[in-house]
Amino acid sequence: MPKTLGVWMDGVRVAELRDSVGNSIPCAYTDEALERWPRNSPLISCSLPLGPRPLEAVAFCKGLLPEGRALQTLADRAGLATSDTFGLLARYGRDVAGALVISAEKPDERRFGVEPYTPESLVEEIEDLDDHPLGAHDDSELSLAGLQDKLLLVRLGDGSWGRPLRGRPSTHILKVDNQRYPGLIEAEAHCLLLARAAGLSDIEIGLEAIGANRCLIVSRFDREVDGEEVRRIHQEDLLQALGVDPDGNKRRAKYEAGGGPGLKDTANLLDSYAQDPRAQLDRLVAAATFTVLSGNADAHAKNVALLHRGPGQIELAPLYDTVPTALWPKLRSEAAMAIGGQVMLADVTIRDVVREAAIWHHPKDRADQVARETTEALIEALERNVVPPDSPVAGLVAARAGAFLN
Repeated sequence: MPKTLGVWMDGVRVAELRDSVGNSIPCAYTDEALERWPRNSPLISCSLPLGPRPLEAVAFCKGLLPEGRALQTLADRAGLATSDTFGLLARYGRDVAGALVISAEKPDERRFGVEPYTPESLVEEIEDLDDHPLGAHDDSELSLAGLQDKLLLVRLGDGSWGRPLRGRPSTHILKVDNQRYPGLIEAEAHCLLLARAAGLSDIEIGLEAIGANRCLIVSRFDREVDGEEVRRIHQEDLLQALGVDPDGNKRRAKYEAGGGPGLKDTANLLDSYAQDPRAQLDRLVAAATFTVLSGNADAHAKNVALLHRGPGQIELAPLYDTVPTALWPKLRSEAAMAIGGQVMLADVTIRDVVREAAIWHHPKDRADQVARETTEALIEALERNVVPPDSPVAGLVAARAGAFLN
């Protein structure tokens, strides 16, 4: 096991992670990074501003790994403890969320490979996700945060799917319908379609029956594909950006009620680091409005992300995990992040959204306009049948839009 891991971005070793005693992973920027980019810029993370002194990066690093059963399975396969974040990144850090490659050696694209799936082997892979979360095998070097059963895929030139090998960047994520909540991925797909119509997402969406499984396949918003070329785009979730340990408060730290971040924390980051803070705060107002109208009480700090288009170029990422939890009474009803002090998502109105924006020192009239425009865009999308008229999501959004504006 190496004692130092390089943090590579676009082929440049920008930092080093060091194995350390206890729950610690010091991160030190390289001389090359210090010479190329301005000090205090959020090169890797808003929580790890560029500078000459080592910074504690364990919270950021944990955010690169999956949670729950998937983490346990990957750790077992590597012969490591789930608490060995450094060791797990040494094993699975070559294809993670964002633009970073975590590796002791410089990434070598000549090692990359793709194993094409046949229709039969893809079905087998999906049915084997319990034993191979993310589709990780002995020759896989990949990781992705989250709890859901997911499979990382590469879209091949003929439209078929393949398994990424030896650090090859994946391009798509497959999610399998939840057996406890049938129809969940279809509802998520319909929410994503509405988010696209409202200009809040550019993710490509596909619903497919693969064997006996209903699956949602989405493009990765942190990848740009040009023919055979795949470019990584850096991103981080809100916990990483704030340096909050996802295991904090009995793993409740991603929820504001569990001591985690709220919308104001997101707004502060955008205000500090975005090239156009006013436009990004508008986008945050629109995202909060969409969260209310889609009944998504699970829009917590790991489902809110920031894109790093370049050093110091931060923006709110496209909406990606958009589950309308309101359609399942056993799921959450309280907002993952309070809006204008209101925690019951079904009771949030446009006045609460405007009140929330005022906390960020965003103009009330502008927030009101953005919230109304977002609502109108969703109503128009329903009228254009962007989602099937008989979709439960369509009924939910239409009902909530009326209550929201009153």
